[in-house]
Amino acid sequence: MNFGKPLTPEQTAAYLRTLPAIRERCTKVHELAKEGKLQYFEYHPEKEDKVAAFCLSIIQRDFGTNYAAISLHGRWRHLDAGRPRVEPLINKWKASANPPDTKEICKRLIDLFLVSVLLDAGAGNTWSYHEAQSGQKFARSEGLGVASINMFEEGFFSGDSSKPHQVDAEGLARVTAERTASAMQVSDANPMVGIEGRASLLQNLSKALKANASFFGSDARPGNLIDFLESESISSGSTRRVHISSLWGALIEGLSPIWPATRTKLGGISLGDVWPCEALKPTAVNEGDELVPFHKLTGWITYSLIEPIEKILEWQFDGIEDLTGLPEYRNGGLLVDFGVLTLKPGSIPKEFYPDPNSDIPRLPPSHPAIVEWRAMTVIELDRIADAIRSKLGLTREQLTLPQILESATWKGGREIAKQKRPATGGPPIEIESDGTVF
Repeated sequence: MNFGKPLTPEQTAAYLRTLPAIRERCTKVHELAKEGKLQYFEYHPEKEDKVAAFCLSIIQRDFGTNYAAISLHGRWRHLDAGRPRVEPLINKWKASANPPDTKEICKRLIDLFLVSVLLDAGAGNTWSYHEAQSGQKFARSEGLGVASINMFEEGFFSGDSSKPHQVDAEGLARVTAERTASAMQVSDANPMVGIEGRASLLQNLSKALKANASFFGSDARPGNLIDFLESESISSGSTRRVHISSLWGALIEGLSPIWPATRTKLGGISLGDVWPCEALKPTAVNEGDELVPFHKLTGWITYSLIEPIEKILEWQFDGIEDLTGLPEYRNGGLLVDFGVLTLKPGSIPKEFYPDPNSDIPRLPPSHPAIVEWRAMTVIELDRIADAIRSKLGLTREQLTLPQILESATWKGGREIAKQKRPATGGPPIEIESDGTVF
C-alpha cells in the first residue's frame, strides 16, 4: 500500500471505474457550482423545490400513495410498452415441450435486457417503430425496447438456430449496421441517430463475451453472469444475497472492450464513460484529478438486471444505495427546463446552434458543457429525491432513488420537454448521439 502517496495512474483508473467515484467526482463539480465557478452553467438551488413538487405530482397522479407499487428503474417497463411482452414470453417458455428451469429463464432475460439497454441510446426526434403484432407505434426508449424484444424473439442475437431466445457471441458477431437498421425499420423516411454506433456496440459485445469467460461462461452469453454472481453470493435462508459491487464490477470489467477506442485512457486503461471536466483542472494536482466518471449505460444495465434477478430467482441485492441517478438528457433536461441549471450567456459559441430559429444548442458528449451538465445531474437527482421524501415524510428505504428515477425524474424530464417543445418533445440541450453514451 502507498499510504500518504498519490495514486498511480493505474490506481486512479481503477478507482474511476467504481461506483463511489461517480458521486465523489460529481460532488466536486457541484461544490464548484455553489461557488459560481462552473464554466458553462449557473446554479439556482432555489428552483429545486419546483422540480420536487412537479415530480411529486407525477408520482401521486400515477401511484397515489401506494409507493410500494413503484418498481425499480429498469428496462422491463419499456419492453412492456403498450402491452405485456416479458411475462407472456416467460409463460411461452414454461409451456414449451422442453421447458427451461428457473435459472435458464433468468439467463434468457439477462441476455435480452442487456442487449436491449445497449440499443437504448437516444434515437432522435423522428424515428418510430411500428409493431405488426399489436398495430401500435412507439418512439424513443419504448420504441427501441419493443424493437429489441421482437428482434430477440426472432433469434436476431443468437448464433444457434435451435436456441433462438438467447444472446451469444456467435450471433452478435453477425450483427451489421444494415441488419440492425432493417430490424429497427430505419429508412430515409424513418431515420435513427447512431445506428452504426449501436451495431458496433453489439459487435464489440461479441468480442467481450468471448474474452471474459469468468463472467460470461464458455458459451459466451450475458446470462451466464448469473453463475458468476452465484459464486459471489452468500446463502441467506431460502434465498441468496449478493452485493451490488459484484454485478457492477463484472459489467465494468467484462464490458470494457465494447466502448469506442477513442474514450479517455489513464495508465493505458480505457475508462469508458469518463470525461475531463475543465472546471476541475485549476485544482487538479495528480494525473486524473480532472476526470469525472458517469458510466451511464453500465448504470442503466445494472438497474435493469437487478429486477429480473430479484423477481425470477428471488435473490436480494445489498448496497443498491451506492447506485446513482443516471446522467442522461431526460433527468438533466428536467433541471434545465425548470431553471435549476441555466447556460451562462455567450458560453456556447454560435456554431453549436444549428437552427438559427432555436435557442437549443447541439453538442457532442465530450463537450465540457455536457460534462458539467451530467455531473450536476447526478448530485441534483440525490437532492431532488431527498426533497420529495421530505415532502412525503418518507425515509430512503421507504422511497428509494431507483423508485424515484422510475416514477418521477425520468418521466418528469420527458413530460416537461413535451410541454415546452411540443413539436419534438426533445431535450433543452441536444446531444450528438453516436449510440454509445446516451
